Amino acid sequence: MISNQILQNTIDGFKEISKADLAVMDIEGKALATTSGDFSEIENAVPKFAESDADSQVVKGFQFFKVFDDKQLEYIVVINSTEDDAYMVGKLAAFQIQNLMVAYKERFDKDNFIKNLLLDNLLLVDIYNRAKKLRIEPEARRAVFLVETEHEHESIILEDVRNLWSGKVKDFVTTVDEKSIIIIRELGDKEDDEAIVRSARALLDTVKAKRGCSLRIAYGTIVDDLREVSRSFKEAKLALEVGKIFFDDRDVIAYSSLGIGRLIYQLPIPLCKMFIREVFGGMNSEKFDEETLATINKFFENSLNVSETSRQLYIHRNTLVYRLDKLQKTTGLDIRKFEDAITFKIALMVVKYMKYMETSDI
Repeated sequence: MISNQILQNTIDGFKEISKADLAVMDIEGKALATTSGDFSEIENAVPKFAESDADSQVVKGFQFFKVFDDKQLEYIVVINSTEDDAYMVGKLAAFQIQNLMVAYKERFDKDNFIKNLLLDNLLLVDIYNRAKKLRIEPEARRAVFLVETEHEHESIILEDVRNLWSGKVKDFVTTVDEKSIIIIRELGDKEDDEAIVRSARALLDTVKAKRGCSLRIAYGTIVDDLREVSRSFKEAKLALEVGKIFFDDRDVIAYSSLGIGRLIYQLPIPLCKMFIREVFGGMNSEKFDEETLATINKFFENSLNVSETSRQLYIHRNTLVYRLDKLQKTTGLDIRKFEDAITFKIALMVVKYMKYMETSDI
């Protein structure tokens, strides 16, 4: 069923062209959309017209037109005019609404198919059979975007995204829950990760400029077959969740960039606690002050380069060496050595993961 807003936009467009007032009513005479005219006097005549065999009729200076959906009467278009061109305007309006119903039904069928595809609710043979009927190319390069919104903005932003993607007939926009919007993008032969990030960034900037709210977008790996779209969707979901923990400063995150964070996310909490005890002993990892953590992170960013790290921290090289020596005495790990640095880096990520899981369980 077409939304009343779409019906309203349609007849507003016809009034702007014809200058005549129109209404769309259901078969019981209830007005679903009207322009500025008064149609109350003919409400009782609509059910009688709906039951008649006529496709169009003139009643009290109004012209009635039937709109069918697969031979099922759905709407009555009424035009408040008996001018010579009013009949043509009314027939065109009815024809346009009938075409809209076909388009929306097709979109609903496609949307239903895409949702079941994402959720792995289809057999392999059903995927290809239904794709053929819906004229969806089974073999094409695609990537799945997962757009997370604030709960109260989800329906508004969904319409924004659909409007932005309305001209991209090979892409699909849908949703399977109340928190996120899914975009399945068909990619050109030369589109790579950089092109994907650019399009994601453009979407973020457009929505932020229009709605003033921030989004997060995650995307899975590029797949070449329709049956693999659900895998890309699952990867995007994982990327969105892992990104919140280890890459909270990013608003666009790729599954392929998760690195070791993807492995840590799948570890059971008891095993994490055991690992932290082994690395830090009896020391509480939360007791590292901000200065120490800033020094460690900058040291890792600079690939364990003492000179470059001290330069970026605006401290003397000896000061940095002193801090690293102090950290070694406290933890038993010398992060100037690659093996100890790896252990310490993983330990910090595990702590971050544990904190996130504890918070999310509350």
